[in-house]
Amino acid sequence: MRKETPSQTVGPFYAIGLTRKPMNHMVTEATQGQRIRIEGQVYDGDGAAIPDVMVEIWQANAHGRYNHPDDKQEKPLDPTFTGWGRSGTDDKCFYDFETIKPGPVPGAGDSVQAPHINVVVFARGTLVHAFTRIYFADEPANASDPVLNSIKNKKRRQTLIASPGMENGKTVYRFDIRLQGENETVFFDM
Repeated sequence: MRKETPSQTVGPFYAIGLTRKPMNHMVTEATQGQRIRIEGQVYDGDGAAIPDVMVEIWQANAHGRYNHPDDKQEKPLDPTFTGWGRSGTDDKCFYDFETIKPGPVPGAGDSVQAPHINVVVFARGTLVHAFTRIYFADEPANASDPVLNSIKNKKRRQTLIASPGMENGKTVYRFDIRLQGENETVFFDM
């Protein structure tokens, strides 16, 4: 007699094993650049905020240089900024990062990419991580960014734009991620 194996999903396990130690505060007093906070929620296809999600980011420093051996630009490195962070969602399904606004980085050919933050989302039920970017609504360089302009549907580009606000005198950017459904975030093949 043949029996089918019940379906399984990945997780939940991020809060147990990978986000127990906070890694979302990426700046020190000595870090160069404009300090910002990024916060948001991750939503499923039904529009419900998802618990036990892990969000990782990596970014250039305020001068537009990555803290990575492959970045050979002659821009300054900031020894107090690694450019990498990880945040699990809290009990209200929010993730957050204390970081700096990155500088522009080189693109393909002679192009320049607008300041942005690279994002990877790990969530239960997703066997392949979701890769996206955060751009800043108040950044004029978005108009000429080659990656944003590669997205033909202008409405879909908006899913990569974080909205600025102020909270206790600090700049806070809200960036919600929608894994499916209406206003699904643009994801990239990596």
